[in-house]
Amino acid sequence: MSAPLKVKSITDGHRILGLPKPEHPLISVVNYADLQMPEGMAEMSAMFDFYYISLKRGFSNKLFYGQQTYDFDEGMMYFVAPNQVLRGAGPSPGDDLSGWILLIHPDLLWGTMLAKKIKQYEFFDYAVHEALFLSDKEETIINSIIDNLKTEYHTNMDRFSQDILISHLETLLNYAERFYQRQFLTRKKSNHQVLDRLEQLMNAYFSDEALCSKGLPTVQYISGQLNISQSYLRGLLKTLTGQSTQQYIHEKLIDKAKEKLSTTSLSVSEIAYELGFEHPQSFSKLFKSKTNQSPLEFRAGFN
Repeated sequence: MSAPLKVKSITDGHRILGLPKPEHPLISVVNYADLQMPEGMAEMSAMFDFYYISLKRGFSNKLFYGQQTYDFDEGMMYFVAPNQVLRGAGPSPGDDLSGWILLIHPDLLWGTMLAKKIKQYEFFDYAVHEALFLSDKEETIINSIIDNLKTEYHTNMDRFSQDILISHLETLLNYAERFYQRQFLTRKKSNHQVLDRLEQLMNAYFSDEALCSKGLPTVQYISGQLNISQSYLRGLLKTLTGQSTQQYIHEKLIDKAKEKLSTTSLSVSEIAYELGFEHPQSFSKLFKSKTNQSPLEFRAGFN
């Protein structure tokens, strides 16, 4: 596969999409209905120097980003940060394509709180693993904010323009964050499948006799095995279980430790070693912090 096309400016993005020069060099809303994509365009991958947020409907081809493939049988919003690769083919004949693309150059954010805050919105990480599915009501809210953005940068620019544009962008991103949290709760089947796979993964890991040499599972290892981002796993667990990923790992570890303390005659040092701890003191300290008992005190309760 050829290297991704590097798109350095919003002006370049407009040119590639067959559109006239943008009205504002640092922010633009593009309607899919206005795109002039060559018919039968082969699959293309691109990497942008700016943020790319889109809501798309009626698109029959697939979109690829990260390790996932998405189609657009329903309204879907997705978020691409600078230097992420977006890959896909153009519209097919017969597509009733609708929606928009919001392009935001980081230079627009300079000197504002959003310049730092935008990096904290986790859906720019989720974007490579989990798009945002909007209800009709949510889509109406998002579209109204997009209309406000367009109205603002279409007017004559003055000293208030940047603050107003930033305010609309923050509102858009905050609503997206709210809707992602709703999605964690309402798409229970998909999310619970992830938790089921996580449970199976952890049970197998802690039952492995090689655990003593492998050490405790890392967040990176777990997210990699589940093929989801670390931030998505963290958000999912926090919403559904109230735990961080590290807390979840420790809970499974303590469960396994309790099993060994109550059903075997292994010493605390031997159990610590089998559970991947290099130093028994570290195991005892963690066990007490989680149970308010030392390993020996817990074991004594079974004698």
